[in-house]
Amino acid sequence: MSSFIILTQYYPPETGAPQNRLHSLAKYLKKTGYHVTIVTALPNYPKNEIFLDYKGRFSKLEAIDSIPIHRTWIFVSASRGVLSRLLNYFSFVITSFFKMLQLPKAEFIICESPPLFLGITGVIIAKLKGSKLVFNVSDLWPESAEKLNIISNRFLIRLAYRLESWIYKNAFLISGQTKGIVRNIQQRFPKKKVVWFPNGVDIEFFEGEQEAFHWRQELEIAADDFVLLYAGIIGHAQGLDVILKAAESLQEFPIRFLIVGDGPEKERLKAIARDKQLLKVIFQPNMQKSKIPSLIKTCDAYLVPLKKLELFKGAIPSKLFEPLALAKPILLGVDGEARELFIEEGKAGLYFEPENDTELIKQIRVLFNDRLFAARLGTQGQEYVKENFDREQIHLKLLTHFFAAGAKG
Repeated sequence: MSSFIILTQYYPPETGAPQNRLHSLAKYLKKTGYHVTIVTALPNYPKNEIFLDYKGRFSKLEAIDSIPIHRTWIFVSASRGVLSRLLNYFSFVITSFFKMLQLPKAEFIICESPPLFLGITGVIIAKLKGSKLVFNVSDLWPESAEKLNIISNRFLIRLAYRLESWIYKNAFLISGQTKGIVRNIQQRFPKKKVVWFPNGVDIEFFEGEQEAFHWRQELEIAADDFVLLYAGIIGHAQGLDVILKAAESLQEFPIRFLIVGDGPEKERLKAIARDKQLLKVIFQPNMQKSKIPSLIKTCDAYLVPLKKLELFKGAIPSKLFEPLALAKPILLGVDGEARELFIEEGKAGLYFEPENDTELIKQIRVLFNDRLFAARLGTQGQEYVKENFDREQIHLKLLTHFFAAGAKG
């Protein structure tokens, strides 16, 4: 029976797209009868602070859902300057490398990117141990870092592109989170096998009994208020100013805006909300996964915005799957692939131009004034994700690619 090591900087108890996706994959591999091990960092995301139960440790071996998890030290800092970011990435590259040396050979190493630099560990360990490296790309780096101006030094960008090329050429198989990512890599590396490994939803989790929590009562939201929810990272890429602008224009309506999560933009947005006295905007900290379903059930529609950048036309934000699984309509401020799939094909919500508060306000009013239409969009979205984005089926297809590629090799 084949064995797998999943190498990733991000893993539960952290919350986020790669954490949820990779833990779901690990559970599927174990359930299917494969041996799977996780090598990851001491949890610190998104606050860049080691979680309390892990502080003062250099490494820790534990298990989640009976899956062994080897955690190693990582440098973390509140600073998000280039030097601090590089120290963060390379500290885990080094500590994960030595941990991987100690572990038995696995037939497959699944390495998650970003960070791109973790591919250094993946490639070298795969060569030393004769493993097959599957490099999973959830965001195109360094392209994203360059276009978002996270890295502006031309020398560093050139080095990063060379590193990307070296990793791709040494990978047994490359997987990408969106069709746009897959096309981009295929065009630049036509000799490589690149497959689509989309985010999805754990249908069993959302169809099961969920933790009950009375959020409206807890947050003092009236029973007949129309609640719009954003839950996720509060960062630069999300362009959440559009929500505050919409809230300012809709203050006379019984509409509440609930923003849940943490990130570098949170304090700035909270200050704007205070200055403008946006009393109907409620900020809440990041929450455990078990509480998310009851939170989503509280809302009437779910907001999925991103900044208006050409880069994001290939993005499919993972946060939209959970509200759709719970039959909530989405207000999607993301053009390109996500719009084509979930608005035009799935008919799961309404689209507004990214960062365009006038369009967002218009679409909010449509849902606010026609609750039956909003409910119908939610039902259509639920049917669409069950049919097309069930993680069990996604994992099965991915495994088929693994072994098919091996047979051809």
